[in-house]
Amino acid sequence: MAKTKTVFFCQNCGAQYAKWQGQCTSCKEWNTIAEEVVQKAEKNDWKSASSSKTGKTAKPLRISEIDTSQEARYNTDDTELNRVLGGGLVPGSLTLLGGEPGIGKSTLLLQISLQLPYKTLYVSGEESQKQIKMRAERIHSKTDNCLILTETKTQNIFRQIEATAPDIVIIDSIQTLHSDYIESSAGSISQIRECTTELIKFAKETATPVLLIGHITKDGNIAGPKILEHMVDTVLRFEGDRNHVYRILRALKNRFGSTSELGIYEMQGSGLREVNNPSEILISKKDEELSGTAIASTLEGMRPLMIEIQALVSTAVYGTPQRSATGYNLKRLNMILAVLEKRAGFRLGAKDVFLNITGGISVDDPAIDLAVVTAILSSNEDIPIPKDYCFAAEVGLAGEIRPVTKVDQRIQEAEKLGFSTIFVSKYNKISLQNTKINVQLVTKIEDVVAHLFG
Repeated sequence: MAKTKTVFFCQNCGAQYAKWQGQCTSCKEWNTIAEEVVQKAEKNDWKSASSSKTGKTAKPLRISEIDTSQEARYNTDDTELNRVLGGGLVPGSLTLLGGEPGIGKSTLLLQISLQLPYKTLYVSGEESQKQIKMRAERIHSKTDNCLILTETKTQNIFRQIEATAPDIVIIDSIQTLHSDYIESSAGSISQIRECTTELIKFAKETATPVLLIGHITKDGNIAGPKILEHMVDTVLRFEGDRNHVYRILRALKNRFGSTSELGIYEMQGSGLREVNNPSEILISKKDEELSGTAIASTLEGMRPLMIEIQALVSTAVYGTPQRSATGYNLKRLNMILAVLEKRAGFRLGAKDVFLNITGGISVDDPAIDLAVVTAILSSNEDIPIPKDYCFAAEVGLAGEIRPVTKVDQRIQEAEKLGFSTIFVSKYNKISLQNTKINVQLVTKIEDVVAHLFG
């Protein structure tokens, strides 16, 4: 009998050690190193009783001999997911979807599997077939090509894959799978790494797309070793606030497309609805003009968005003024307040400032700086900004208005949504001609203040 082999793994970052120690030298966390049994059975590849569909053997090629023609992608029949993936699922790719518990990861992939025209195998290690059927009844199915399997052992999953020959495989979730080749429990570092390796080998050899659902830790990172995110081809994050009905799908890593694209869904009782025009939901509907609100033109990937910035400036009740930001970088807010104090002469040091981006989304685009400035000044002066005005510019430390990228797309989106005026930097190169919207060119904060507040 072979000797039992054990290795110590950090449960936070996945670092491996020969013996136990109190602190992980990789991530500096304490008491996260645990012992796991990694003695392996005699290992075959994933297709123990089957043959590969391709049967190809890798061999070196000259770079001039490599075929660069793209394979046809699988159309998911979901506009938002296709945009985030870069045009659809790539054959042989491994996609990892992470998100908070209850945010809608399983609903999204089940909904996609029920509307795909391809044969799909949905493997669940968390729910029974009856539970999945109950959820599927709420989602109006367009096809009967989806096969449901409740299994956690990878060897049994591959036997069913061999028997059914699906075009797409969905695993819910990777933390519930376990392999006979590793003796530790499901969800451990070594099990997650081994199961993912087997799925990668299967996906690459058979050109079958595999989608994995991954749990996340309390810090918001995907549970398991960090190498898991390096192994897969695409990492998606499904995020949102439970108090809001909107969900955002982002690509953190994508070997086959851009990582800056964004998809927006609305959670309904019948499943997730695609939001094709997110600007309409991110701007509040109101009957009268209110102070402290401004519309910013931002860009997520190739998609322009119009978002509403809300600010509240009031006299500080306590000794130290409060600074709070939701969906916006608090350090950048403090920087902008310092610029207004020093360069523009506004006395905000003794006032509370609260900032919010509506819709529950977070934006890192510096092009919303000018909208943040105007919203703060509007609230401070208690003068509303006309609701058909919008802003797209960055604010520098000297109080200058700096240019932003892809300003033409921002102007076109503002014009399409009916805005009459957009404020941009004078130093932006604008190539648009004959636009109906008034493009107001400004160079410093004083120009904007003089135009809006007189």
